[in-house]
Amino acid sequence: MEKLEASGVEDVPVLETWKRLEGDPKAVLVDVRTPAEWASVGIPDLSKIHREVLLMEWRIFPDGRIDQDFAERLDAVLADKGVEKSTEIFFICRSGVRSRFAAEQMTAAGYRRCHNVKEGFEGAMNASHERGEISGWKFAGLDWVQG
Repeated sequence: MEKLEASGVEDVPVLETWKRLEGDPKAVLVDVRTPAEWASVGIPDLSKIHREVLLMEWRIFPDGRIDQDFAERLDAVLADKGVEKSTEIFFICRSGVRSRFAAEQMTAAGYRRCHNVKEGFEGAMNASHERGEISGWKFAGLDWVQG
């Protein structure tokens, strides 16, 4: 696993993310993609471990601007669910870029164990510019459902 010193956010591969979610009943997975992505591409399925993924877009669809209220909105949802600032929180997006920014933002908001799901839901693009063929949650064979 990699860690950026400035932010303290750890990059965690998808299979390790699953193991950690499975092993810690308090751990949370936050999907920061857009509603369009959830609907068309799918979302991680945590039903085997009796949990739900929190869906909270970081960039607002369709214009792509960053939601300036993201940290405040997510903080309220986490507090409502009884998630403590010391709970492990994993952030996932398509490829691991937006989720890193979201994890860094929540770390700045006082959450001490924020992690970026390194390969994201669909992973990197292959030579044909297609996702889901070489890495990511879906490629790893982890459970997912159509959104």
